[in-house]
Amino acid sequence: MQIEDLAVVMKVAELGSITAAATHLDMQPATASAALKRVEALLGAELFIRSTRQLRVSKAGERFLPLCAQSLEQWQLAQQAVQQDSESIAGEMRIAVSSDLGRNILAPLLDTFMTQHPDLTLRMHLSDSNIDFYRDAIDMALRYGAPNDSSMYGFKICNVPRLLCASPDYLANHAKIEHPNDLLQHNALFYQLRDILNDVWFFQDEQQRQYKIKPTANRAANDGDMVRRWCLAGQGVALKSALDVAEDVLAGRLRSLLPDYTVPCGELWLICPSRHSITPSMRLLRDELREHTQQKLERLRAAGVLSKKQVNRLEQDEKSPR
Repeated sequence: MQIEDLAVVMKVAELGSITAAATHLDMQPATASAALKRVEALLGAELFIRSTRQLRVSKAGERFLPLCAQSLEQWQLAQQAVQQDSESIAGEMRIAVSSDLGRNILAPLLDTFMTQHPDLTLRMHLSDSNIDFYRDAIDMALRYGAPNDSSMYGFKICNVPRLLCASPDYLANHAKIEHPNDLLQHNALFYQLRDILNDVWFFQDEQQRQYKIKPTANRAANDGDMVRRWCLAGQGVALKSALDVAEDVLAGRLRSLLPDYTVPCGELWLICPSRHSITPSMRLLRDELREHTQQKLERLRAAGVLSKKQVNRLEQDEKSPR
């Protein structure tokens, strides 16, 4: 029996199917079936009762599976302890990231990261929806917002200003936008996360006056990069993370609007299932991300897109892992 066989057993129990477990673990069903048989042969008992239509846990399985889960967790902790002692930057990184961040921020950074550490392999899961670490077999997720589950662990990368922006072509053919209320005469491009449509935009002026704007929109998408592409194509006005549109704004493909008004700031976090799942490669990636995003935001400040006050706020709010 191999230690990996136990992971197959746990996945079969979780999904209730050898075929589904094999698909999830990226192996052939025959390979998964053989792993299960090796464990059962060693134990001298069947862990699952099979029929033509279903598979369910046997009484022996009910006793074995909880202890197996504990053993696997201890094995993983032992592996990580060895890796941390040797500062080994190796193995597979499985990371989930939103569409914009993945394509425009993380992909080029990871190219350099993996060149510097050739023993790493990568699996990237691109989705704007929050993933399930256990269901989706992901080690970490880079996303906006702090962990919403007390069992998770996260590293705050930075605070992220949001920019109201539009393309030069759009602005040349539509009325000027000098006040938040002017947006009521323009076409907005909305972002939707699951069933929540972000169709209300908030602004604040230098006198701390608040403006709640609900513009009209003829387009919405659950993919942040699609909203950005529509904005680049001159289809309307979008409210985007400064990181997502930094290169477009710096190159003049998009223009930042209403510089005298601010919108609520976001937070970028690198999240993992638990404190025990942190690896040396994850810590190093955290440091690289902090440096990379800070440099990008500093470039926006130097170009006059972000104020010095906004950049100072980013530095002051940086905190240790949650």
